[in-house]
This record gives sequence, structure tokens and C-alpha cells, in this order.
Amino acid sequence: MSRLSWHRTLAVFVKEFQQMLRDRLTFAMAVGVPILQLVLFGYAINTDPKGLPTAVVAADGGPLVRSFVAALQNTGYFRVVASGIAEPEADALLERGEVQFMVVIPPQFERRLLRGEQPPLLVSVDATDPSASGNAIAALNAVATTALAHDLVGPLRALQPGAPPYELRVHRRYNPEGLSRYNIVPGLIGTILTMTMVMLTSLAMTRERERGTMENLLATPVRPSEVMVGKILPYVVIGYVQLGVILGAAWLLFEVPMEGSFALLMAMIGVFIVANLAVGFTFSTLARNQLQAMQMTFFFFLPSMLLSGFMFPFRGMPLWAQRLGEVLPLTHFLRIVRGILLKGNDAAMVLPELWPMLAFMAVAGIVALKRYRQTLD
Repeated sequence: MSRLSWHRTLAVFVKEFQQMLRDRLTFAMAVGVPILQLVLFGYAINTDPKGLPTAVVAADGGPLVRSFVAALQNTGYFRVVASGIAEPEADALLERGEVQFMVVIPPQFERRLLRGEQPPLLVSVDATDPSASGNAIAALNAVATTALAHDLVGPLRALQPGAPPYELRVHRRYNPEGLSRYNIVPGLIGTILTMTMVMLTSLAMTRERERGTMENLLATPVRPSEVMVGKILPYVVIGYVQLGVILGAAWLLFEVPMEGSFALLMAMIGVFIVANLAVGFTFSTLARNQLQAMQMTFFFFLPSMLLSGFMFPFRGMPLWAQRLGEVLPLTHFLRIVRGILLKGNDAAMVLPELWPMLAFMAVAGIVALKRYRQTLD
């Protein structure tokens, strides 16, 4: 048996390295994925979100009330985006997810406070994502004893020591116990469907091209749109099978509630599945082999998982990361599925999140058809 030849080994090394450089997509993925991870984890991910949108319903507009609202904003966790509105209007904002907190200051709050009656102050929290509001609630409890420290002076100094001069009632809406599974399990519906639907469809065309069956398909009178629909529909069925497994586990094992319409949820999931299948079909027309298709799938799945609000609070990300996240269909789907399951949102409430998914699906479908026609040529 001959000894190892470093000369022959070097020749094979040079040959493999040159072949890798010729595959520009693979080389770009090898360099681009670490850079993408560094940028996203270093700049976009923030587990301590601040500036959370807050609605204030103040039936009492005295100076002590204004001091309390100012103290809330000074913590950095609360950003008042709606004030001077009625409680039903603020409640609707909370239900649609436009605000994270709703602060209700009852009538004669200041008068009762000065009498030492400890009037209640209600704070409702959108607790569908417990990690997004946990630190803010802690700051809210801390500010209760210091918010009016500059106002309770002189004859009112007796109200300062001991317990806060008012009773703070925090109501965690939609997830009273703060269970993380109520947030994670609905999110898994979107992440699993994104990964599997894009991957399976992206491998479909490249598999035919590698096996040599693509020529037979091109020789048929089937139109590009017919090929696209014909290849997508079987995976729609697979997507609903996966959905049945996930929902069954969510209800039987994790006891995730179903507050909204089941039919509406199925319709929204259908749109989401088709949007991801269109992306996978586009990748299949761009990739020259199954390895490249897998790489494209991962390159799409990574930002979808990190920027959608599944793993980290969406409002904790910088503005540029939120803008990128708004482009991804998973971001809007997570809001839809959590809204239907946990809040009982109806069709009118999910409509603002539906049209971005439809727009994404249309763009991906047009690109896929255009690329497929180029393949035919």
C-alpha cells in the first residue's frame, strides 16, 4: 500500500477549490449566511423591547394624573400613542394589536387619591407574547411607588411612605397566566409550514432537472401557469395535513385555546401556504441542483424566523429590521394566527395583515412564472 502523496492530495484540493469557486451561489451562501446571522443577532435582536405603544384612557385630567403618565414614559418602556379616547376605542386598539398596553384612569382618581382611599388604576396588557411585556410590567410595578414622589409634598407627604397611594391592577389579556406555549405553539404553525413548504417545492423542479425528466415536461403542451398550479396543489394538501397534526398537538397536549373562527383560520392558512409555495417554486427555477435549492430555502427561512416576531419580540427590533420583517409573510401570519386563536379576531380584524400576504404571493408567483418561461426558452 503506497504512502499518502501530498502532491496528489494538493491536486485534488486545488481541483475542489476551483470547482467550489465556479459554483458562485454556494460560495455566496457560505459567506453570506454567517454575515446575515451576525447582523441579525448583533443589531436586530433585542429581548428587552422598549417604547411599547400605549393607549391612555384618562377620565381625570388632574396634575397627579399627568405626573403618572409622564413617569410611565420616562421609564422608556411605554410610548403613549393614543390619549383622550374612550375605553371601547382603546380596547379595540389592544385587540387589533396596535397597542401593547391600555391604561385606564377612572373618574375622580386624583380626588380619591388625596383622600387616601387608594383608588384603582387598571392596566390591560396584550400578553399574547409574554416576553415582550414582562420587563415593562416590572417597570410599571416599580414606578408605582415613585411616580408621584415630586407631587406628594408638604401636607401630602403622609401619602408617600409605605404602599403606593393607588392600587395598580394589571390585567394580562388573552394569556392571563403568561404561558409561553400560548405564544410559541401558534408560531410553530407558521415556521414549520414556511420551512417545509418552501423546501419541498424548491426541490420539485430541480429534482426533475437532475433526473432528466424536465425535458419530457417541456415537450408537453402544458402551460407555465398550469405547471405551477399542478405542482403547488399537492403540497397544499400536505400543508393542511401538517396543520392538522400541529393543531391536534396544540389542543390535546398544550391546551392552546381556539377563540376565533376555525373556518377563518383555515382560509388564512391556505393563503399563507400558497405564498410560501410560490417562493419555493421561484427557488426551483433559479437553482441548478437540489443543494442550491436547499441553500436558498435556508437563506429565506433564517430571516423569516428571526425577523417575524416568532423567536424575539417584534417591537424590540430597530426600525430597519421591522421594515424588513413587514415584507415577510410569516410576520403577518403570526399576527393572524395568534389573533384568531387567542383573541378571537374576526375577518375585519385580520384584513390589514391579509393583504400584505396576498401582495407577496402575487409578486412571488409572477417571478416564478417569468423564470419558468425563461427555462422553456
